[in-house]
Amino acid sequence: MYKLWEALDRARGYKWVELSHELDNDSPYWSGIPEGSVELGKTVFDWGNPMLECTIQTFKFPGQLGTHIDFPGHFIKGAALSDEYGVQNAVFPLCVIDITDKVKEDIHYAVTAEDIKEYEAKYGDIPDGAFVALRTDWYKRWPDMDALSGIDEDGNENFPGWSMDALKYIYEVRNAAANGHETLDTDASAEAAKAGDLACERYVLSKGKLQIEVLKNLDQVAPAGAVLIAAWARIKEATGMPVRVYAITE
Repeated sequence: MYKLWEALDRARGYKWVELSHELDNDSPYWSGIPEGSVELGKTVFDWGNPMLECTIQTFKFPGQLGTHIDFPGHFIKGAALSDEYGVQNAVFPLCVIDITDKVKEDIHYAVTAEDIKEYEAKYGDIPDGAFVALRTDWYKRWPDMDALSGIDEDGNENFPGWSMDALKYIYEVRNAAANGHETLDTDASAEAAKAGDLACERYVLSKGKLQIEVLKNLDQVAPAGAVLIAAWARIKEATGMPVRVYAITE
């Protein structure tokens, strides 16, 4: 028996968890993206064609649709795009920071460096090259765009997320490779309002790091010890791409 095949057999004995949302033509996306930017599964070659009996579809979508990966050039002019990230950037040790209890008390809660230190006290230091995911259970609001955005009666957005000090901790004190979250944006809405910008997202991408937004099912993954695998289409010079993400967990 070959060693990698044996490893795969062992991995199949663990729990495999889907972390990405299923997409269709009604899936929500940011309001700034022009109408008509999504057209999934359009049939352009159908059964009964005398050339060949098969069917072919086309798929039109913005890079930031559904569960998606962002590359630095999405926010940083001239920075790295999809070309510069290969298969070695698709598998990560996974750390899941759970702030669900705090979000229940404060919808605007932004995870802090102290929260992450508390996590490390329980589970050990975040390892080099880790993917650090923020669990809020916000994914349960999918696919209602208003619910995902936390739209209140005045039309304002309200949702939890990252703070700058938490991100600086995982990237500058630890050596994480990427971060992710269940919300539409990196920044907690209150943090974005204070900064007048998506400053946290801009920071992540300015560091040459990756992020995956609009994750799901982090409540089904062990806080530490799991592995995250991400797969996206190999399209040249993409700022972002819808991504299939899953975890292998104890």
